[in-house]
Amino acid sequence: MLNRIRRMRCILSITDSFSYPTTSEASDVIGDPGSGKSVVMRLLAERLARLADLSVGVIHHPQSNLGDFYRELGDIFSISMRANNRWGGFKALRARWLDHLGSASRRPVVLVDEAQEMTPMVLSELRLLASARFDSQSLLCVVLSGDARLLDKLRREELIPLGSRVRTRLATGVATREELLACLEHLLATAGNASLMTKQLRHTLCDHAAGNYRIFIGMAAELLITAAQHEITELDEKLYLQVFAQPETQTPRRPAAR
Repeated sequence: MLNRIRRMRCILSITDSFSYPTTSEASDVIGDPGSGKSVVMRLLAERLARLADLSVGVIHHPQSNLGDFYRELGDIFSISMRANNRWGGFKALRARWLDHLGSASRRPVVLVDEAQEMTPMVLSELRLLASARFDSQSLLCVVLSGDARLLDKLRREELIPLGSRVRTRLATGVATREELLACLEHLLATAGNASLMTKQLRHTLCDHAAGNYRIFIGMAAELLITAAQHEITELDEKLYLQVFAQPETQTPRRPAAR
């Protein structure tokens, strides 16, 4: 519960940081695979979509080279980019964001999932794009989401200026037993069959998921697939043992000595 409250507070803090003219340019979400980073980004995107006068873009190909990165930004903000005129794209994007700030109370936002895949050159270019007037004016808000490799990358010498601009950071850690159970109950209720799993099975799944949402959901999905194949209407611990029990290994017999 405390982790969930902390995440929601962090999402609210990130959202509040987009108000102009604050100089905060970047926020990040850091965590291991399966710890809920993408869910945080999805919740953030849904919350931002409800705000008026806010332009939100999502980078879908973080591993792009610099030219493709500019083309993707141009596609997001409806600007025609020429491959042989990157300076023109730089000016056009900043002019578009300045025009937006002239008529809106919030700066444009760019969300990047799997940001650890971005090259240092692209990350540096994003920093230069996002500010004006000798770093006194922020034109763009950026939210980076990635695993520990992103944190290591931001510590590189050439990216320290970008790392120093991160004002809000959310670390998604190991999920508690209560959080996993609440997640499962929500998914079952949303699917329309809240009584599909016995209480004992739910607790067993929580105990064996290592605090990782992806492992947790993967185990539940495997149980559901097996139950559908055998037309089982209620999933219980017996099914869990059938699916996940370790097969007994027989020690090969040694030939008798003559």
